[in-house]
Amino acid sequence: MALKKLVLALFVSISMLATIPSAAAKPAGKIENQSPEGVLQAFDDAISAVEAAQTALEAGEDKDTVLALMKEAKQELNRIESATVNREKERANGHLKKSRSALKKGDTEKAKAHMVDAVAKFISLKKIYLEF
Repeated sequence: MALKKLVLALFVSISMLATIPSAAAKPAGKIENQSPEGVLQAFDDAISAVEAAQTALEAGEDKDTVLALMKEAKQELNRIESATVNREKERANGHLKKSRSALKKGDTEKAKAHMVDAVAKFISLKKIYLEF
């Protein structure tokens, strides 16, 4: 009987230890307690990435290259940790999604139009942050 209790206690302990790393993990891509300088760098990186995607789209690069650049721009956008721009960040991401979707469907002109809006939104995010 004592052996049963010992085995059960050991099993419960090991189970609890196994769940700790997954519960303590932070979300992918997020920077915990990002400094103001880090936020500004994240804005600059996101703007550079979306402008690179726009340049590639305007230059007529192949679809896979442009889609990869758009994905990189989205990832850079996700690195921005500022509650003051969350709503506008979602809108900027929406324009990027629409551009990506249009490009996948083969509508390059629509993709370019949405990309222009995305670049403008990305730039306005930094302006909003600085003016807050």
